[in-house]
Amino acid sequence: MKTCYVLFLVVSIMAMSACKQKNTVNYPVAKKVDTVDTYFGTKIADPYRWMENDTSAETAAWVSEENAATKEYLSKIPFREQMKERLTKIWNYPRFGVPFKEGPYYFFFKNDGLQNQSVFYVRKGIDGEPKVLLDPNKLSEDGTIALAGTQVSHDGRYLAYSIAKSGSDWNEVHVMEIGSGKLLPDTLRWVKFSGMSWQDDGFYYSRYDAPKKGMELSKKNEFQKVYYHTVGTLQNDDKLVYQNLKFPQRNYGAAVTEDQRFLILYESESTYGTALYYRDLAKPAMPFKQLVEGFDNEYGVVDNIGDKFLVVTNNKAPKKKLILMDPANPEPRKWKTIIPERDDVLESVNLAGGYLVSEYMQNAASKAFIYNLDGKFLHEMSLPGIGTLAGFSGKKGENVAFYGYTSFTFPNTIFKYDVAQNKSDIYNRPEIDFNPELYEVKQMFYLGRDKTTIPMFIVHKKGLVLNGTNPAMLYGYGGFNVSLTPSFSLSRLLFLENGGVYAVANLRGGGEYGEDWHKAGTKDRKQNVFDDFIAAAEYLIAEKYTSPQHLAIMGGSNGGLLVGACMTQRPELFKVAIPQVGVMDMLRYHKFTIGWAWASDYGTSETKEGFDYLVKYSPLHNLKDSVQYPATLAFTADHDDRVVPAHTFKFMATLQAKQKGDNPALVRIETKAGHGAGKPTAKQIDETTDLWSFVFYNLGMAYK
Repeated sequence: MKTCYVLFLVVSIMAMSACKQKNTVNYPVAKKVDTVDTYFGTKIADPYRWMENDTSAETAAWVSEENAATKEYLSKIPFREQMKERLTKIWNYPRFGVPFKEGPYYFFFKNDGLQNQSVFYVRKGIDGEPKVLLDPNKLSEDGTIALAGTQVSHDGRYLAYSIAKSGSDWNEVHVMEIGSGKLLPDTLRWVKFSGMSWQDDGFYYSRYDAPKKGMELSKKNEFQKVYYHTVGTLQNDDKLVYQNLKFPQRNYGAAVTEDQRFLILYESESTYGTALYYRDLAKPAMPFKQLVEGFDNEYGVVDNIGDKFLVVTNNKAPKKKLILMDPANPEPRKWKTIIPERDDVLESVNLAGGYLVSEYMQNAASKAFIYNLDGKFLHEMSLPGIGTLAGFSGKKGENVAFYGYTSFTFPNTIFKYDVAQNKSDIYNRPEIDFNPELYEVKQMFYLGRDKTTIPMFIVHKKGLVLNGTNPAMLYGYGGFNVSLTPSFSLSRLLFLENGGVYAVANLRGGGEYGEDWHKAGTKDRKQNVFDDFIAAAEYLIAEKYTSPQHLAIMGGSNGGLLVGACMTQRPELFKVAIPQVGVMDMLRYHKFTIGWAWASDYGTSETKEGFDYLVKYSPLHNLKDSVQYPATLAFTADHDDRVVPAHTFKFMATLQAKQKGDNPALVRIETKAGHGAGKPTAKQIDETTDLWSFVFYNLGMAYK
């Protein structure tokens, strides 16, 4: 026993010593050009503008050299391969999605463990033998073709499914005959930001005109149109259902009610706010009729009750309510409130078994309540604890429903729900190499810079000593009305197992407390989001969970912007920064793909007011010479056509040129991948290994 202890001690000391050894980086030289833009009299240099051309040979060469430098750095981390082995082991367990029903069939996704993509299964009846309906792993050898969406026809005869290649937002739609498993010749291209909604033997979908060759991943997306496709026909024969040539920067989506009587058309010009139209499909000659106009509020049609629509809206209800709208008299004064606004945020309403199943968010965690169709409260659903209810699936006339539930220490579990009896039974519980009893989850409330109370979840091993030396990872998002609720993460386990403290801050800009909370972190108030995140870090330090030398921060997309802004505003507060697919150039973000749609949160540099506040926090434009910034590993991908990789390219080239001291400034550029959705398991494990090995190494952690 003593010999084993001594051996363990020696190995640990060696590992810690290895972490302290200097791992230097030779950065590629990025040329600078004399590009200068003038914004309302202010000149702004953009020396790496050439990197916006993501298909050029010189950009490709720079990407190759950057990846080589990052790979060389990471390869010198002594415990990297051990971490990958552990990740692969804990990743390897069966995972199920929430079942749903169409016609006589039930459908669900399952991943055996290390499959690159989850497989789509069908079973006839609730207890039928499961059969593989569609295996996306057979669509490509490396798993980089993923299912982006599935929609089964109401009678269960057809499956329409969309695929995404290499992580791009561009989708192709195909059709399968479910009974025979036969793939039909239907192929629809240039589909993006679209669902598929069936009516009879066809479906509605949205697409754009084909972009110019070479501009597929960067060209601004404009003039989205709605079409109807009949099974067995060519895309060129699809019927144009709706277009608006007056407003190129508006998006349109169509959805059919469950009884196939009404077609609902949603119109938006940004990520917030919808106008609503409808058409009675029993009257083919009827044009669309507008139900609500403008983009000041949000509306979501749950379904129809006879001739009227159940609609969730935040019109005069920042935390949302459910109303009944008569399309013949849609003006707000004639709405009937079914479920009034309450203190918690109404996230969704589902019709199941003749009841209204309403999901709420209370302090960033799920609650669910059952009402009758008149809005009379019946009872609360019993959930396992503080966590997240996700993927509720039920039918208006069927008593059996399913839902998923997860929390920080509770792997996603599928429950079968008897709506009439309000009774949940575990339908599928994952078996995983993880003991939740070793960990504790706390929800704390701290004060922001302006004394606003902000919630934060903190997860760590039981028995943690608050001495200020614990390694900690602070995660945030803070935008677009997105809420960060408790969820289980395989990649997080590696950090927690080795004594890490994981914290999630529910910042303004998100949707945790309704629309007022969201708007408090938008446009000229976006600095509130960064202040909230910085205050979260200061709280963790003041309460001795950690210290600046042991604190890392991470966020993706808008969260990547968050990390970029905070590391430039308070570089001394963090030891490590992990910005993932971040929006880093706030003066030009709206010029690429769908970036223009983010203006409701950000504003744009096209106005003086917008320029004045954007330039103050834009990560790219606030990097300063001779400042020691945190050790940084940025992530992006060559097929990211949501937040184009030029954001990260320009930011990291600038950071490498200005960084003072030995903290590394590296970028990891994934190939054949996009903004994150559909990334194959193999790539996820590789990426997670690189992420945590970098974090461990630069926080001085020894991997055990």
